[in-house]
Amino acid sequence: MVIRHYRWHTGTWAWILHRLSGMALISYLVLHTWVIHHIQRGPEEFDALMEFVTSPLFKFGELGLFGVILYHTLNGIRIVLVDLGWTVELKAQKITFWALVAIGIIALGLGAYGFFH
Repeated sequence: MVIRHYRWHTGTWAWILHRLSGMALISYLVLHTWVIHHIQRGPEEFDALMEFVTSPLFKFGELGLFGVILYHTLNGIRIVLVDLGWTVELKAQKITFWALVAIGIIALGLGAYGFFH
């Protein structure tokens, strides 16, 4: 049987974004390990790398990482609530998802203030 049309629901997007945020966190872990590896190469090379990663572009990247961590964490909490049966109805799951997204956006805004203030 071939599925020709699939309706994109809130849960579908939550699932896709959870997988993508997990892959982003794994990518960050690899990058972080690479940066830490430069400590072995001596203080000059590490200092040069630190100067590069403290650029404004990386500040936005850190804010993006914070957003990814927030989403993955809050959606993980939602998944646990669903698995425990606390949000059984589909409508309750959607409300929980959007409530946690709102909390994440507020936390991201507060984090952005801290990053750039």
